[in-house]
Amino acid sequence: MSAPEALIIFSTCPPAAAPAIARTLVEEKLAACVNVLAGVHSVYRWQGRIEDAAETLLIIKTTTDHYDELEHRLRALHPYDVPEILAVPVARGYPPYVDWLQNRART
Repeated sequence: MSAPEALIIFSTCPPAAAPAIARTLVEEKLAACVNVLAGVHSVYRWQGRIEDAAETLLIIKTTTDHYDELEHRLRALHPYDVPEILAVPVARGYPPYVDWLQNRART
């Protein structure tokens, strides 16, 4: 059986919620690593209005076999009605890091 594919998941959230979401995903072994990037400024349309918000970007590293459970957990932890959850497959990466990511997400 081949190893699951590495994924990068992007999710923005309120700055106050970001550390707890990141820690929970790693503690529950749904993500190998989560980068928390503060200072994101988002402009978007929501419910017919243009919104302007300070947010924090989570860059979540996981694998395809954890995606469904991670999405479910992220939705439960996230304070937004419709959180941004975008998964991007990793086409290539430094092999030792990708191996670590795949193994970390499984153990």
